[in-house]
Amino acid sequence: MDALSPPPPRVPTRGEILLLGTLTAFGALTIDLYLPTLPSIAREFSVSAATVQLTFTAFFIGMALGQLVYGPVSDRVGRRPAILTGCAVYVVASIACAFAPSIEWLIAGRFAQALGCCAGVVVVRAVVRDRYEHRDSARIFSLLVLVLAVAPLIAPTVGAWLAMLFSWRAVFIALTLFGAVVGTIVWFRLDESRSPETAAKAHGESVLGAYLDLLGHRRLIGYTLVSAFNGATLFSYIATAPDLVIDIWGFTQGQFGIIFAGIAVGVIGSSQVNRYLLLRFSPDRILAIACLVAVVCGAALLAAALAGASKWVIMAGLFAVLTSNGFIAANALAGALNVDPLRAGTTAGVFGAANFAFGAVASAFAAVLHDGTAVPVAMTICFSLIAGCAAYFTLARPRGHTAQ
Repeated sequence: MDALSPPPPRVPTRGEILLLGTLTAFGALTIDLYLPTLPSIAREFSVSAATVQLTFTAFFIGMALGQLVYGPVSDRVGRRPAILTGCAVYVVASIACAFAPSIEWLIAGRFAQALGCCAGVVVVRAVVRDRYEHRDSARIFSLLVLVLAVAPLIAPTVGAWLAMLFSWRAVFIALTLFGAVVGTIVWFRLDESRSPETAAKAHGESVLGAYLDLLGHRRLIGYTLVSAFNGATLFSYIATAPDLVIDIWGFTQGQFGIIFAGIAVGVIGSSQVNRYLLLRFSPDRILAIACLVAVVCGAALLAAALAGASKWVIMAGLFAVLTSNGFIAANALAGALNVDPLRAGTTAGVFGAANFAFGAVASAFAAVLHDGTAVPVAMTICFSLIAGCAAYFTLARPRGHTAQ
């Protein structure tokens, strides 16, 4: 069901966008700053690249499980307490990672780290839905990407510098400080946005009952699957990129940061184009076209990988398919949160958990198929995009002319 009384129109301040964007970037920064250190970690612990990639799988699982908790908790106790708790967990887990004596310890630490940082990621979505209606929330989510973009643009380079100047452990010291600073800013600057109606609804039902009811909404499932399958393409690329770019293609850690940032520009640019397209078209219309174009790009990438195309052709294909995320993610999220606005936190939990669960499966799948070429990641990306497109047109697409 759509909102009965949409939130009153309001214009976000620059400070609000910066804070919400930083919280949204929590997970991305925690991944991207760490990326260039993977070969160093593998050498120090004398393990394979596939074993180190398990730190990503553990992280994605932690993000998935944590969001299922923080989403409904934020409906019950408020947005601020949920985020502050997550920041505290994140700081402790980051310290544990910095002093990890083994790869097993690091994998466990990354899982705990994810349980902390996912609070900001999931609760921000509920905060935006508390304050903005469907179309405006889609535009705000696209705007937040400008702040989120800092992570893939500079984090891999900064991570590489820290690893070269000190060691890979310095990356986790930096993340510890980041978590402490963000928690402090939230304490002093983030106002509570949960409405009395949301609180009353949350206290009047069980968490399990809320989840079961939400899972009965066909369109919510559709929007969630669209985003989850599309997100799986991004996660599979992130998990395999260090090995593919540095170890197989022979680029340096510094060059990897530049390549990673270049592909991120496509996601950033498309998200901002999406923001302006929303002034003329509905989120669902943009989403439908983006899904179809993404499938075509995914098929072309897989064909190039199977044909043994050069690394430059593969990188161009990756740029094309990952750019689709900028048109799909914000519109799918806004659609999902519009299904039942009084359960925005719980809905955000379902949505976020599915995204990271699919990301964990996709990254593990690409790691298992690892064969020293781009074929595994291209295959994962292509099949994910086909499944996401099918989910939109069979489940999420509004019937008739009900798209907002």
